[in-house]
Amino acid sequence: MAEKAKNKKQNAIQMFFRETTGELRKVSWPTWTEAKQLTGLVIVVMIFVGIILGLIDGAARELLVILLG
Repeated sequence: MAEKAKNKKQNAIQMFFRETTGELRKVSWPTWTEAKQLTGLVIVVMIFVGIILGLIDGAARELLVILLG
């Protein structure tokens, strides 16, 4: 019985890596063109959101300056 428990612990680690590699093989990886397009889209959205947040921050700062004197 003790050997089975010991083997299960060793096999659990091996099983984890086996299952992980199996799942990674199932992943639908994007093509190079898709990856470039999606990266560009993410960068554009980040810039847009950054500008929006910057404007909101500036407006809030100005509002606080007006309200607090």
